[in-house]
Amino acid sequence: MSVLLAIPARYASARYPGKPLVSLKGPDGEKTLIRRSWEAAMAVRGIARVVVATDDDRIRDHATGFGAEVIMTSSTARNGTERCAEVAALLSGYKVIVNLQGDAPLTPAWFVEDLIAGLRATPEADIATPVLRCDGRALNGFLADRRAGRVGGTTAVFGAGMRGLYFSKEVIPFTGRVYADDEPTPVFHHVGVYAYRPAALTGYPSWPIGPLETLEGLEQLRFLENGRQVLCVEVDGKGLTFWELNNPSDVPVIEAALAALT
Repeated sequence: MSVLLAIPARYASARYPGKPLVSLKGPDGEKTLIRRSWEAAMAVRGIARVVVATDDDRIRDHATGFGAEVIMTSSTARNGTERCAEVAALLSGYKVIVNLQGDAPLTPAWFVEDLIAGLRATPEADIATPVLRCDGRALNGFLADRRAGRVGGTTAVFGAGMRGLYFSKEVIPFTGRVYADDEPTPVFHHVGVYAYRPAALTGYPSWPIGPLETLEGLEQLRFLENGRQVLCVEVDGKGLTFWELNNPSDVPVIEAALAALT
């Protein structure tokens, strides 16, 4: 099953303009967010091709400078999935297209490998996405973000067969209790990686944007609102810290996680 991995990256982020070019300190020195995300993608086994997808010349020039292949996409793409749809139209012939978002440099290679395996094993699914069970520390971090008015990680709920029911920037489901830092919780962090079958990805840009996607600002809700099946694949963090760069306050969290990898 030939797999193409695309890393969508845009400069004009509403919450954090210029985010792909933000520098992150690690044991290997300072590297930009987009470079660290590309290096994470290159570590995934079974990928035929990795590309950075952007509409910004600054990102293109920087990415080609460190050796990435870049595909220029339109400025009208409203999210990473639409940008991946453009890439799929330009680079045909792949059985699966993976979207590794450019703000997730801590994504372990096995998250993506497990995701692809899950999609292969579930032919009725149109797309697959990973979920990571929160421990008390992660859940308390999400709740603290919400109390402070910050948008932190996205959570997911799913039903039988790991079929996705909903994704939200609020913390769902409601638990009504406090968990110890190392205690497993019933809350699952949605990891911002997707594996699409080409047919589902091709139709995505033309589907109507529903009220849930509009309210939450979550691209995967367009699949649910248009009757498509989203497979949630539970992945194992193996004790590593997983965090996405959504706000400037996330930079020290990610840098601390990079330092811990030594």
